Amino acid sequence: MRHLAIKLSFALLLLVVIALTLWGAAALYFDLPSTAWQLPSAVAYVLLAMGILLRPKATVTGLTLWTIPFLCVLVWWLSLKPSNYRSWQPDVAEVASAEIQGDAVTIHNLRNCDYRTEADYTPRWENRTVHLSKLRNLDLFITYWGSPWIAHPIVSFDFGDEGHVAISIETRKEIGETYSALRGFFRAYELIYILSDERDVVRLRTNYRLHEEVYIYRTRASAEISRTIFLDYLRRTNHLREHPEWYNALTNNCTNNISATAADAEGRAHPVDWRILLNGKADKMLYQQGDLAGDLPFPELKRQAHINSVAHTANQAPDFSQIIRRSRAGF
Repeated sequence: MRHLAIKLSFALLLLVVIALTLWGAAALYFDLPSTAWQLPSAVAYVLLAMGILLRPKATVTGLTLWTIPFLCVLVWWLSLKPSNYRSWQPDVAEVASAEIQGDAVTIHNLRNCDYRTEADYTPRWENRTVHLSKLRNLDLFITYWGSPWIAHPIVSFDFGDEGHVAISIETRKEIGETYSALRGFFRAYELIYILSDERDVVRLRTNYRLHEEVYIYRTRASAEISRTIFLDYLRRTNHLREHPEWYNALTNNCTNNISATAADAEGRAHPVDWRILLNGKADKMLYQQGDLAGDLPFPELKRQAHINSVAHTANQAPDFSQIIRRSRAGF
């Protein structure tokens, strides 16, 4: 039994080593700044690691030697620094910031693009002042573009006659870049908090992007909690302006930033739930926790929360935000 336990332990260790080797190769492939060296470096790293591990009768020595190239890759990867100064795509060219003076909040670089198609638009960046005393509700948009297991959440703060401020946590892409789910696990994209008019960030997804389906829910967050969450978002936004961070699809993405901010505002422990990772099911998680308004069974609540058709009808209407909420449960 002892001999079997040793063999199983070694087999498990070997699987971990293989996984880390593949991670190191992927880090080189995705994150080396020179595209010409990405594939050759990744292949060379795998061949070197396998050559060390497969040396005959040198199992323990091989594992020890394997750590040297792995640690070299890890130290290099950890040394990569995010930046706010790159050739950004026009829709993420500016970084938002906020000034808080008592009740008044002035948002700089609030995005309000004029779209003709998804790729054809006029970037517009505005200054907008809202008052915390008018903030009364917090709403949640959830966007699907394929799998029902993965979605993109957007939070929106209702300031009554001062309108809505939507916040979308996204990857900040450079000119020529597109989003890759695999690259999202590495250091390919910076993180950005986009503060926006709903006619930009929501209508972009309902009216101009193909095959995206958007749902809206009212949360049960009180005005006080909504204000606390809003101010936490602003502090995070201002922090990122001075201290950029890497986006990571597992550890620093749209959903875990939202859940952490909400937990902090309510004085709760950060939630641990598989639906934070597979966030296409996050709305059901919130429903089961009692965080969504609307006294309907969840399937019916979700069915009537779908807004694409009414968003197409509202389109350029100045009261777009009011129209997409009209007659929906919880509003």
